[in-house]
Amino acid sequence: MYHFSYFKEKDKQVILEFIENNPFAFLTGSFSSGKQVATQIPILMEVRNGELYLQGHIMRNTDHQKAFMENPEALLVFTGANCYVSASWYSNPQIGSTWNYMSVHVNGPINFMSPEGLIQFMRKLTLKFEKGNTASQTFYDNLPPEFLNKMMPAIVGFEIKADKIENVFKLSQNRDEKSYLNIISKLEEQGGGAAIISQEMKNRKEELFPAGAQWDATKFDS
Repeated sequence: MYHFSYFKEKDKQVILEFIENNPFAFLTGSFSSGKQVATQIPILMEVRNGELYLQGHIMRNTDHQKAFMENPEALLVFTGANCYVSASWYSNPQIGSTWNYMSVHVNGPINFMSPEGLIQFMRKLTLKFEKGNTASQTFYDNLPPEFLNKMMPAIVGFEIKADKIENVFKLSQNRDEKSYLNIISKLEEQGGGAAIISQEMKNRKEELFPAGAQWDATKFDS
């Protein structure tokens, strides 16, 4: 992960909103031997007593569960929109092109839920993604008992207490204002994920380029 201060989001609430809005995360870990495992799963976020907790579920008796039984240290990677940024859009194009993206990494120990805890989690999970519709046929409490009796023993719920939270919001903060505005325009034309990045850049423009302030390229030398 990049560790340049100008690519870091410093507002904790913005980071939490990013996790909330991009819940389909990479869950990675490793066996004690070092063999790695990874999967993608939806994650629920909770803040309790000022601490961040992340909850999800995986298939039981897979390499993922077995790895975390040996080594509980887990990494969750939340990613958002991303896009190519051509150096031809810069005031000085004689440097490398790049990629803009947003990502949050959360490290912490994984703890597996009890069967009762898994039921409570599945209620919250299905209700969240069914937009709070308790009448939905796929809300946990409305699922047929024969389906739940078959599927629930096949999965295991987990919770990760966030010990470390890192982020990269790489949005051309190290470019001069003319380049920055041109990048916004070019990305907006492309639509899709590029337009999402463009909007994020628009939201940060006034903070990056305060009216009357002198552009200082030296602060991006390290």
